Amino acid sequence: MRRQRHVQTGFTFGLVFLGPMLAVATFLALGPFNLGASSQSLRLILLADLVYVLLVAALVLARVVRMISDRRSQSAGSRLHMRLTGVFVFVALVPTILVAVFAMLTVNIGLEGWFSERVSNVVGASLAAAQAYEDEQTRALKEDATSLAAYLNLAKQKTFFLQDDQVRPILTQGQAAIQRGMKEVFLIDGAATLKTRGERSYLFDFEAPAAADLALAKSGEVVVLQDWANDEFRALVHLEAFADRYLYVSREVDGGILSLLDETKETVRLYQQLESERGRVLFNFGLLYLGFALILVLAAIWLGLWFAERLSRPVGRLASAAARIGSGDLDVQVIEEDGDDEIATLGRVFNQMTLQLKGQRAALIEGHRETEERRRLFDSVLSNVTAGVIGLNADGRIEFANRAAERLLDMADGSADVALAIAVPEFADLFDRLRDGGGPALQDEVRLTRKGKLESLLLRMSVRRSESGRLEGYVVAFDDVTDLVSAQRMAAWGDVARRIAHEIKNPLTPIQLSAERIKRKFRNQVQEPEDLEQYTEVIIRQTNDLRRIVDEFSKFARMPEPDRRETDLVALVRASVMLQENGQPGVTFRRNLVEGPLLLDLDGTMIGQALTNLIKNAGEAIETFNENGAPSGYVPEIRVSLALEETEAVIRIMDNGIGLPPDRARLFEPYVTTREKGTGLGLPIVKKIIEEHGGTLTLEDAPAFDQAARAGAMAVIRLPRVPRKRTGRNAAASGQGE
Repeated sequence: MRRQRHVQTGFTFGLVFLGPMLAVATFLALGPFNLGASSQSLRLILLADLVYVLLVAALVLARVVRMISDRRSQSAGSRLHMRLTGVFVFVALVPTILVAVFAMLTVNIGLEGWFSERVSNVVGASLAAAQAYEDEQTRALKEDATSLAAYLNLAKQKTFFLQDDQVRPILTQGQAAIQRGMKEVFLIDGAATLKTRGERSYLFDFEAPAAADLALAKSGEVVVLQDWANDEFRALVHLEAFADRYLYVSREVDGGILSLLDETKETVRLYQQLESERGRVLFNFGLLYLGFALILVLAAIWLGLWFAERLSRPVGRLASAAARIGSGDLDVQVIEEDGDDEIATLGRVFNQMTLQLKGQRAALIEGHRETEERRRLFDSVLSNVTAGVIGLNADGRIEFANRAAERLLDMADGSADVALAIAVPEFADLFDRLRDGGGPALQDEVRLTRKGKLESLLLRMSVRRSESGRLEGYVVAFDDVTDLVSAQRMAAWGDVARRIAHEIKNPLTPIQLSAERIKRKFRNQVQEPEDLEQYTEVIIRQTNDLRRIVDEFSKFARMPEPDRRETDLVALVRASVMLQENGQPGVTFRRNLVEGPLLLDLDGTMIGQALTNLIKNAGEAIETFNENGAPSGYVPEIRVSLALEETEAVIRIMDNGIGLPPDRARLFEPYVTTREKGTGLGLPIVKKIIEEHGGTLTLEDAPAFDQAARAGAMAVIRLPRVPRKRTGRNAAASGQGE
């Protein structure tokens, strides 16, 4: 490409220098060398001029068309190229036009000076003077020839038989009588034959006149013959008195004056010709100048186009590369021009800049990638931890919250930039203590209610500072310890239940036996045996109630491990519903069970006990609602459904009874009940049975059964469909069976 550019540059300069050379050659051919139109050299030069003009015009036109095409396609640098081309063309044309105008004015003024009235008068006067001298010589010669002819005619008339040889003395006398004198006198006949001659008239000077002149003289005219070579005028006169005789005389004239006369005539003729052709001269001069100007202007325009392209091409490449860099392509490199000028330096510096930018961008991308990986890792860890995390700014407004925090606190998506005291009022007290100087970190247990569920959160707040110690914000971390607290309470209640069962169950039998013995022994000995029997019955009945409560304690404290076997869950649910249908005839039961059988690895007795307890609780909720005053038209209803999910079997037991209390989480704690006769151990036992099978039990609000109905309670049991590995005595029993 570099070699090609060198060739193009050489061709351009060669073509530009050829134009002035052709113009000079044409001027020399038409001017100093004055080659005629038939000259082969002039024809070759004019042909070269025509070929040069056509070639350069075609190149200029092609370059202009390409430039317009680049401009229409919005090519980089096309606007600058067009502007530079316009400037170069303007610089080339304006001086040429101005020179042409002034040249035409100068030539016209010069021609006006040449063909002015004064010059015309001088030329006319010169011609008139020369013509007057010629006329004077001619007139005098005619007069003298006529006088001499009259003298000879008179002599002939006097001597009728005058012979030619007798005429010579008469010619001599007449020649001497002419004042201005005659150089030679001859007498000739009609055939221009010399008959006689006068004094000093020699034969070697005799030049016979032409027959036409003789004929003209015979017609009666004095014929004057001008002999410019011998500086003399000759006159031919027909002698009327003679028969076929002519007088032929000559006179010397000033040759210089005659030559001046000829030159004056020629000059006047040339002057008049030039004056008549002045317009054509101006046109030819303009045409010649136009040809020279066309050659030079085309060469200048071609050179200007070359310079414009030479200047705009690197700038256009830089603009295009800059646009590509703006779009993110840092691999672009421009062609570096040869030389050490500003354009070449700009190209090299631009390439160095793009390389530096590419390296810096790669470093930035790498740094951004590492930062993004750390951020994703941080977000992933922060989003997937079970603990809730909230970031606060220095003003106590929320900057971010992870998914666990949003779930535990039931926060809306637009909670960002909201004060913590507004978003979570339960945290405000601990946050105020921390902000008032409670130390770098504070911790407390907070209880709050979300979605009708009372939760226990272990809350920890700390101050977030920069390396310089400036306060940047606060970090709030909390975890749901509801299950932990519940488990701790369950463990505590289990220990209490074991102690109560041990301490109370032992004396219950002696008390009951003693009461029965007192009844039998002292019934006949007291005055009021009915009262004694009534008192002992109370003791026995209360003892039995205590025994039942102690049995419940024992069951809760010492829950047996499930004896897992393949059991049809559908049959268990159906049997439990049927049992409660018989025990609750006033309640409508609706089933929605999957097509059985559904074999799961579970303890059928324990699961059946749990289902029966939950359906019984649903009936008791309906009973409580009726006792509290159910509206008219109320239809008690219990719905039981069994559905299959990908890994779980889901049992839902719904009722339209009184519903759940606000603190529904405490229903799973021992001895918490909403009924007067309840022990508060049913739901904890059911939850423990479900959890022993690897499932979950939750209490939720039931959907309304119809538009006018109210929402009741819904117990949701989720049991895993994949059997777990057997442990404990189940594994030993299974091994013995096998």
